[in-house]
Amino acid sequence: MSAAVIVFPGSNCDRDCKVAVERSTGEQVQMVWHAETELPKGLDLIVLPGGFSYGDYLRCGAMAAQAPIMQAVKKAADDGVTVVGICNGFQVLCEAGMLPGALMRNSSLKYICKPISITVANGQTRFTSGYQGQREIVMTQGNADGNYYADEETLKRIEGEGQVVFRYVDNPNGSVGDIAGLQNERGNVLGMMPHPDRAFEAELGSADGAILFQSIYAAV
Repeated sequence: MSAAVIVFPGSNCDRDCKVAVERSTGEQVQMVWHAETELPKGLDLIVLPGGFSYGDYLRCGAMAAQAPIMQAVKKAADDGVTVVGICNGFQVLCEAGMLPGALMRNSSLKYICKPISITVANGQTRFTSGYQGQREIVMTQGNADGNYYADEETLKRIEGEGQVVFRYVDNPNGSVGDIAGLQNERGNVLGMMPHPDRAFEAELGSADGAILFQSIYAAV
C-alpha cells in the first residue's frame, strides 16, 4: 500500500498519522507539504491529519481547504483513492465539500481531550471491515470544534445511505445523531473526529485505531 500524509502549517498530528499507518500496516508513508500541486504517483491512501491548520483562522479547516494540494486530493478521491481526514482533517474535508455538513464549536464551549468510546455504526466499509462485529471501540478525542451538524434533509440522506460510520457512546461535542465519523456516498472518503492515530498500540491505552488502518490495507 502506498500512503501519504498531507502537512499543513499548524498540523500537529502529521507525524502521529505517519507512525500509526506504518506500524499498523508495515508500509512506508510519504509526507506531502500543503503548497505542492501534485501527489506522489500510485497512492492508495491519503491522510489529512489533526492539528490547527493555518491557526484555525476564519473557520477550522477553511483555509486548508483552499491549499494548492487540495485540488490534487479531490481529484485522487474522484479517482477512487481512499482519503481519511482525522479531527482537523475532518473539518478540512467538510470545508472542501468532500463530505456533507459542518463541524461547529463544541456544545460545552470547551476543548475536550480524553479517551472516548464510539460504536461502529457501519461495519461494511473499507474502514471498518476489520472490526468483525466488534461493536464498541476506544479512541482519543481532542478538539474544540467537533460538534457535527447537518440540516435535516442532509441528515436523513446520510443516515439512509449508511454514510454514518462511527457514533459516540457518550456524545462529548453535541454532534447531531451522535455522529463521530462519516463517509462519502462512494465510500472512499472518511472524516472522523476521534483519533485512530492516538490509539494504535496497547501502550497508548487502546489499539483499536490500528484496525481502521489495517482494514484499509486489506481493502487495497
